[in-house]
Amino acid sequence: MNTLSKPPIFRAAVQRLRAWWAAQDERIQMSGRRSLWAALMALVVAVLVTLVWLAGRYEISQLQATLERDTADAVSDIRISLSRDVQTLQALQAQHTSLKTWSAQALGLLRDNRDWLRLEWRDPQMNIKAFVDSPLRKPVFERTPRTDALTETSQSCQRARRFNGPAYSTSYYLPQTDGLGMEVMELCLPQTQEGELVGYTIVTYGLQPLLAERLGNSFGRRNEVSFTEADGTRLAIAGTHRRGLRLFTAQQLVDLPGNTLVLRMDSRRGEPNLFPNVLTALVTAMSIALITVMVLLVKDSRRRLKAERDLADALAFRKAMEDSLVTGLRARDLQGRITYVNPAFCDMVGLPAHALIGRNAPMPYWPPEMVDEYKQRQAIRLAGNVPPREGFESVFMRADGSRFPVLIIEAPLINTQGQQSGWMGAVIDISEQRRIEEVSRAGQERLQATARLATVGEMASLLSHELNQPLAAIASYANGSLNLLKDPDALAQSQDDVHMALRRIAEQAGRAGRVINSVHDFVRRRDQTREAVAPHALIDAILPLVNLQARKLQVNVVTRIEPRLPAVWCDRTMVEQVLLNLARNGMQAMDRPECTGRVLVLQAKRAASNPEQSWVELSVTDVGTGIAPEVAEQLFTPFFTTKAEGMGLGLSLCRTVVEQHGGHLEFEAQASKGTVFRFTLPAAPLDQPSTSAGKA
Repeated sequence: MNTLSKPPIFRAAVQRLRAWWAAQDERIQMSGRRSLWAALMALVVAVLVTLVWLAGRYEISQLQATLERDTADAVSDIRISLSRDVQTLQALQAQHTSLKTWSAQALGLLRDNRDWLRLEWRDPQMNIKAFVDSPLRKPVFERTPRTDALTETSQSCQRARRFNGPAYSTSYYLPQTDGLGMEVMELCLPQTQEGELVGYTIVTYGLQPLLAERLGNSFGRRNEVSFTEADGTRLAIAGTHRRGLRLFTAQQLVDLPGNTLVLRMDSRRGEPNLFPNVLTALVTAMSIALITVMVLLVKDSRRRLKAERDLADALAFRKAMEDSLVTGLRARDLQGRITYVNPAFCDMVGLPAHALIGRNAPMPYWPPEMVDEYKQRQAIRLAGNVPPREGFESVFMRADGSRFPVLIIEAPLINTQGQQSGWMGAVIDISEQRRIEEVSRAGQERLQATARLATVGEMASLLSHELNQPLAAIASYANGSLNLLKDPDALAQSQDDVHMALRRIAEQAGRAGRVINSVHDFVRRRDQTREAVAPHALIDAILPLVNLQARKLQVNVVTRIEPRLPAVWCDRTMVEQVLLNLARNGMQAMDRPECTGRVLVLQAKRAASNPEQSWVELSVTDVGTGIAPEVAEQLFTPFFTTKAEGMGLGLSLCRTVVEQHGGHLEFEAQASKGTVFRFTLPAAPLDQPSTSAGKA
């Protein structure tokens, strides 16, 4: 049984196993390549480090060898110069036998040799015959008597007599008068005549001047030269102590007759150069170049692998995104043949991809009755006419013959060379959108009917709220007139009061009519009739009604009007109603037993000016108990009220009226007690005549 005849579950398991083995093989290959690269890089780094280390060791050996040669040359120079000194002393012994001439010649020799400290002529019994100290310094035996230092001298002379030649004493320390001292060494040269010993010539050397004069100019410029003992104790030092990171040292024995000195030469140098010679530099440069190339290759390999992974991920993401789209995608070439469709488009028309790719007009998803129209539209598109960006609507046919509306958005398909290679279209099934639009249209009609009913209810509520005040005033004036007519004793003066009451009744009746018209226009959101009204006229118009309620509640009404205020541009009836509502609310807030000194202030003043338009501020201030925070949050909410008989529309209506005039209604607590309500109204244009008197 082959794989194709096996159950689907088994085939899927086999495919997953193969994929796992392939992934493991690729992982092993990647690990092997990484190991080879790592081994190669480690080998090159090891070779480079070894070469650099060997180069450094070579330079160190070269520096040490150079120092050894310099030390050997310095020892040779000292021996040669000391041999010349012996020859000079022998010439002195041969030429001068008298003390006077010897002293003169010895003084000249001391001037020429700065490292000679003292020159003596002694007899065979070591008695002094003549001596001369160096004229270039103080006498060396000024502090220490010469007799105290004859031990080393006698021993060197005995050796000289035994060798029948020059002999040197061991060095010893000689204190000086300046508190310091120096190491000195003496040369004893026997003097003979006809085989008989007639005396000794003794020279006292200073080891420090000896190094400075004999080696300072040649070797002391770049090294530090010193005489040391066998244990390393330094006897004399000369030369330059140079700074450096590494100290190089060389020692040579100065083998003299009767004495042996150790000459030490120290040299401080910097760290060895990285490239001490051309060959090492070339190999190192090639190694660095090889490592650089390897690093670049590794980076390029990683970059390629990352690009391949990114490309595979991008292709997988694109495929997943195209497969998950609910929008159909369709690509066509310049001849109109379909080159690509996504699964959403196939599901939309009910046809597989292989049945669509490569097809040209007529398409299998075109309704038969619209084939001619669609061919003509496709010909226009292939002619190069760019379709609108917002798309166009069409009708497609599914494989089962059902039709459905679609929205097609097409755009030119541009390749990587920047040339158009076809057309790319997005096809959206708008069947559900059409159904929702129908449902929305029916719902909109129902909402409009409901809105009309709500408007009727709103108008009724506003009329009932706003007509309460003029009707209450009419009732009050009518009751007052009846009371006056029932009193026969006051008939003469009651006629004038009755006439006045009847005029007030007529005014409030007209006001009620205007309220009805204004509320009707307000509910229908029409532009109310506006006029230029003086601020004091608005306050004067409501004062009779305010004073009528103020007398009942024992409230003192105070008006404060700033002089030379501009007229305001407003619907007079509605603004008067706003002022009246705010005044009534303020007086009702003070209708409490604990409120004494009840004062209601009606004020008009200029508001903060605007560069383009001036404003007038109207305010109503009471000294009541104030507004609680929980009430202030919903004070302007429609149908919210704290009064048992209230409807909750007064402040909501006031704010709506003020905002329709372009102003703003707000309130705040007084510093002492009470509340102030203020609102702004725009000033009237200058060419509009203002109305100062109240309307009948």
